[in-house]
Amino acid sequence: MKIAMTGATGFVGTALGAALREDGHEILSLGRKELALSKEELAAKLADCEAVINMAGATISKRWNREYKKLLYKSRIDTTHALVEAMGVMEKAPKRFISTSAVGIYDEEGEHTEDDYGYAVDFLGLICRDWEREALRAQDLDIPVTIFRFGVVIGRGGGALAKMLPAFKMGVGGTIGDGHQPFSWVHLHDLIAAYRLALSDKGLEGIYNLTAPNPTTNKELTKALGKILHRPTLFPLPPFVLRLIFSEGADVLTVGQRVLPKRLEQAGLLFRFRTIEEALRDVL
Repeated sequence: MKIAMTGATGFVGTALGAALREDGHEILSLGRKELALSKEELAAKLADCEAVINMAGATISKRWNREYKKLLYKSRIDTTHALVEAMGVMEKAPKRFISTSAVGIYDEEGEHTEDDYGYAVDFLGLICRDWEREALRAQDLDIPVTIFRFGVVIGRGGGALAKMLPAFKMGVGGTIGDGHQPFSWVHLHDLIAAYRLALSDKGLEGIYNLTAPNPTTNKELTKALGKILHRPTLFPLPPFVLRLIFSEGADVLTVGQRVLPKRLEQAGLLFRFRTIEEALRDVL
């Protein structure tokens, strides 16, 4: 099918687009230029697209000041709003809208599934809730909506792991704080499998946690990295140092959520990488 995709040039989008092309799909990449068009002009761009995948959003791995927080918000909510508005004036609407969210929607207490959860009340939690709300408006257009709440994506050549590796390879990697904060993650292979399932005849509809079945902790992640790389992990990073570097954005690293993919497993997705050590050994 012909699939429109925002965020197609990012770490996840590049890999997903390549996999879908291998499956025989045609990918239409939508960038800032296209998303700035009027809804009628964007609808014309989307003509003949049977699915829309929305992965746009400025990186959270930067220092958050007032202006950057605005960019974090607008790059997600405004983009999603523009897509839904355009789909609303299309002569033939897409058969599916797959949008993105994150496990940051959940608070740091306990364990979260799609049916049993607590929502965070911080800035990232607000972004995720508004992001999902915009995407779900497509249901009013009778377009089935799938929302994937991403954990940290583990894959070769990019993402959070690429930023962590240099310190660990030099033997100066370590836990963040006491290392007890949960770390919910997903291997890029399994993420792509989830999208393939969402695009299949069976399809998926609603909210899905896109995380591996066995979340870990920052301490166990650090231990696994040290073991695989044969490097010491003796240098814990005090949270206040991250606060100096990232400001409020440090909360993404110093707190975490324990999240389970209950609905994906019920839908029949078989995770190939179920533990953090399996995932790291594959990509390192």
